Amino acid sequence: MLAPEGKSIIAGAVVATTAFGLGGWAGEILVLKLLAVICLLFLVFCLIFFRDPDRITPPGENLILSPADGKVVFVGDETGSEGEAKQVSIFLSIFNVHANRVPVSGVVKKASYSKGKFLAAFKEEASKANEQTEIHIASGESLIKVKQIAGIVARRIICYLKEGDEVLRGDRLGYIRFGSRTEIVVPSDTRIRVSVGEKVTGGQTIIGELLG
Repeated sequence: MLAPEGKSIIAGAVVATTAFGLGGWAGEILVLKLLAVICLLFLVFCLIFFRDPDRITPPGENLILSPADGKVVFVGDETGSEGEAKQVSIFLSIFNVHANRVPVSGVVKKASYSKGKFLAAFKEEASKANEQTEIHIASGESLIKVKQIAGIVARRIICYLKEGDEVLRGDRLGYIRFGSRTEIVVPSDTRIRVSVGEKVTGGQTIIGELLG
């Protein structure tokens, strides 16, 4: 399954590959042949990058699922306007699936976009300095935050959610084109079940468990 966000790019790559290929081999024009090969390689990359497989969410109460595919680069405490919390940061390379997913069922209380820098997404300072979208989801008495953060290459953050939306765990939350970072901030008494260096899968890996 391909992500809808990539279909126009893939279609353009198909057209360019076909046009350059036909022109290059029909007219024996070396430059067009080279362009056709480059476009073909880009097409293959896009088919890999924009893959969006279906995910089956694990059963269980009070579970918090990973909002993204990638590698955990930070697990620790976070202090925000609502007080003490815990944060898990996930780095997405260009080879990861880039569809973001809803970590808990609940109601969207906030979805806001902030401009910022485009530092390398694996750097800790990117968490606050980079362009990002922040989504707050109320699940029972708990508030869960998800941040979609741009990177050096990722310049397009897409969030489908808006205030008032009712969401289910595992639903598609949005999409980030190319390398990026996704973070989840959970209540301080959450039992975290992942560690730094661990690879996680969006909509499937259990990030933590709400105790309230």
